[in-house]
Amino acid sequence: MKRRPRPARRRLGRGSLRTRLVVSAVALIAVVAAVIGAVTTIAFRSYLYDQLDAQVLAVATRASGPPPHAVQGAGGLPPGAPAVRDPLLAVTGGGAPVGTVGAEVSADGSLGRAVRSTEHGGANRFGQVTEATLNAAQTSALATVARDGSPHTVALPGLGDYRVRHTDGANGDFLVGLPLAELHDSLDTLVLVEVCVTAAGLVAAGLTGNALIGVALRPLRRVAGTARRVSELPLHSGEVSLLERVPDAQADPGTEVGQVGAALNRMLGHVGSALAARQESETRVRRFVADAGHELRTPLASIRGYAELTRRGREETGPDTRHALRRIDSEATRMAGLVDDLLLLARLDQGRPLESTDVDLVPLVVDAVGDARAAGPGHRWALELPSPDEGAAGSTTVPGDASRLHQVLVNLFANARTHTPRGTTVVARVSPGAAPGAPVRVEIEDDGPGIPAELLPRVFERFARGDASRSRAAGSTGLGLAIVRAVVTTHGGTVGVASRPGRTVFTLTLPGAGTETTAARAPFPRS
Repeated sequence: MKRRPRPARRRLGRGSLRTRLVVSAVALIAVVAAVIGAVTTIAFRSYLYDQLDAQVLAVATRASGPPPHAVQGAGGLPPGAPAVRDPLLAVTGGGAPVGTVGAEVSADGSLGRAVRSTEHGGANRFGQVTEATLNAAQTSALATVARDGSPHTVALPGLGDYRVRHTDGANGDFLVGLPLAELHDSLDTLVLVEVCVTAAGLVAAGLTGNALIGVALRPLRRVAGTARRVSELPLHSGEVSLLERVPDAQADPGTEVGQVGAALNRMLGHVGSALAARQESETRVRRFVADAGHELRTPLASIRGYAELTRRGREETGPDTRHALRRIDSEATRMAGLVDDLLLLARLDQGRPLESTDVDLVPLVVDAVGDARAAGPGHRWALELPSPDEGAAGSTTVPGDASRLHQVLVNLFANARTHTPRGTTVVARVSPGAAPGAPVRVEIEDDGPGIPAELLPRVFERFARGDASRSRAAGSTGLGLAIVRAVVTTHGGTVGVASRPGRTVFTLTLPGAGTETTAARAPFPRS
């Protein structure tokens, strides 16, 4: 059975390390503060209940009264103590907090008189206290208290919660209780203070932690910056000088960030060595190609010359010999073209600057189409040039080497002619820049069979061929499109291709005149 993804876990892993650390620290502090607050509240509540129970016991003890034989005076009742044996006098006659309740318990367990001490008309300066009789509902609630001599909490309608206990003494059995309102107010105040202090502490901890963690992660950001700059380098091709390193301050193996920085420096060192070895190997290959090309030019010219001389000689030659001489001349010509292409690529690889003048692409395209029409009369060739209004709005002039740009167009037309069947329509389209200096676009479109999808990513590589699906009317070196990309890149432009059955479009984009083409002086990326 296929398991469903867990989005909650993915959400927890999102966000920056700094954010996650701050949130984790604040969450931990919040949990600790909540535990401390809960323990404090429970302990304080227990303390308040014990204190209130002690007060209830004190009132109950006074209400129990002295022994029946006690007399007022020394060793007897305190001076001023009431002589009446009424336990409720301890509730209503002073000495008990305002709001204290009391009730007499009859011999059959029912409650008799039940009263509550209250201020008469508000507090007066003498602190005189009077009583108020409890109503039936309050008396019924009070009667539910267990008669076990322990304090119990009971809710009296209209009065709130009370702490009540049963007491038997010299003055008989009775119930006495104190209100819990002040205790609850104290607990509510404590919880409010805890919440406010905890919230303020969490905000302060979050701000402080964010600042401290930001300072602590600053070295890691520098390490990440080094890795990011290296990742932006074109390491896949060309000559690369890998000089980026993590500073020594962030490469100290004694810290976790330093270990990452040191490991990154070691990796960059290995990558730099590999790039240097690759560059040295490519340099040797380019030098070999250039040397071999120069060495091959002379013997190829000699072969073609001797073949031509033999074919034009006075001695009669048979048809087989004439055919062989024609093949020798044809293959020697093709080999010479291959050598020229290799030498051009070697020159572009080395980053040698090309001539740079303002070149109008329209005449180049017109000439290239004329050459293609002469070379491929079996194809239909068409031109789409900018109208006068479009020409007035923008320009088709680019800075570059006219001969190399002409070679680019010739190679693209030759590619369309070579790899499409007779009767294919090839359209050359020139689009001027939207404004003076804006890029100029040239499109070469054909309605041939298209380029296989697996070949498209490497169509501009050297010796890449698609002859399995595109007809081949004549041999090719496999370097034409590689030269196209090399020359266009050297001019600071781009080249791309889009293809599907029935439509293939090569698009050139070159910077317009008036822009600096610094790429023309840099080596183009090799395949």
